[in-house]
Amino acid sequence: MSLKPKVVVLTGAGISAESGIPTFRDANGLWEGHDVMEVASPQGWHRNKELVLDFYNQRRKAALNVKPNDGHYALVRMEEDFDVTVITQNIDNLHEKAGSSQVIHLHGQLFQSRSTLDESLIYDMDHWELKVGDKCERGSQLRPNVVWFGEMVKMMEVAAKYAYEADAFIVVGTSLNVYPAAGLIDLVSDNVPKYIIDVKMPKVQEKHNLFLFEESASSGVEKVRKNLIKAHMK
Repeated sequence: MSLKPKVVVLTGAGISAESGIPTFRDANGLWEGHDVMEVASPQGWHRNKELVLDFYNQRRKAALNVKPNDGHYALVRMEEDFDVTVITQNIDNLHEKAGSSQVIHLHGQLFQSRSTLDESLIYDMDHWELKVGDKCERGSQLRPNVVWFGEMVKMMEVAAKYAYEADAFIVVGTSLNVYPAAGLIDLVSDNVPKYIIDVKMPKVQEKHNLFLFEESASSGVEKVRKNLIKAHMK
């Protein structure tokens, strides 16, 4: 059991944007010209499976060549001094690529597929393409293992437990507009320091022990890491 202070980090699209993955909020609510409900909802899936599968195929194909940035690596370095849990809203695998050892994916994982018949049947993907006709072991069509709009965020209970127990809480590159993930910061104790890092600082209610870094993840995460080390050396 780790005796290191527990640092919990909530990351959003902003941290991946520095690696070249476009954010939803920078695209005026459109993903590559598609309304989000066409490609990220159960209704869209039932209307046009090929469109949905192609959309995620293109995401996977692009993600193969994307590399973590300094923000991701700073979170890995943080593990030298702290017990770090990354809770991410992102479906990419950049935290894992960088080397983070404990990552909770709230909204699913791009490089996984799952059965449409049995949600417990999840498969890691070592390739980028998923097609109509690709089936699980029970003969059901496979879909992206991604939480779509209108679906339950099943990892929220796990994430909430970590937020309650945090000795420090860091928010990186998220608008804090997407619930239930945005509510995690409200679960953190008042006496626990909270850091928000974003080039476009979200509107946040003033809180005790709240520190704002209006800058990129690449520079901001490293600054917070050094601040935390100083604070815990006192």
